[in-house]
Amino acid sequence: VVTRDDVEESLKAVFQFVRDKEQLLQDLRSQIEETKKKIFAKQRERDYWLEYKNVGSKIHAEKISSLEKDIADVKYDLERTEEYYREALTVVKEENQKLFDRHVKLLSEKALKNAVGYLDKNCRREIEEHEWLKEEVKIYRKEEIDLKASVQLLEEENTSLLAKLIDIKLQYPTH
Repeated sequence: VVTRDDVEESLKAVFQFVRDKEQLLQDLRSQIEETKKKIFAKQRERDYWLEYKNVGSKIHAEKISSLEKDIADVKYDLERTEEYYREALTVVKEENQKLFDRHVKLLSEKALKNAVGYLDKNCRREIEEHEWLKEEVKIYRKEEIDLKASVQLLEEENTSLLAKLIDIKLQYPTH
């Protein structure tokens, strides 16, 4: 027997799981924000070195290109990380929804079984007869489809035989 407390505990567990995933997403967003700040700092440093390079210093040209490469690498890593976590979040949301739907379905089935258990014998018998009648209707519908197919085949055969008979009558008319 599933009690209200069982349902509430189960729902609390599902909601806690969702909250944990949302907290993880929040943490990832803050990490992304920190990475963006690092990128901004690197860009300022790059701008400084570009200005220095333009003034005439060739000494640090290699460092500037290295920093530009680092910035490009950080941007690329950030984009890949963002995409990865976006996809992971989508998968987690879909998984959570499937779990939640399955849980609700199971609870509904248990509730239905419990409700049927509380019905009197006559009501249960009517439900069972109703289920039996549904199965009988399925059987009769299948038989009907089979019979219609057989009738159609017989009609096609009769049509073919009549066409042959008419052809023969036309070839050999009686006086």
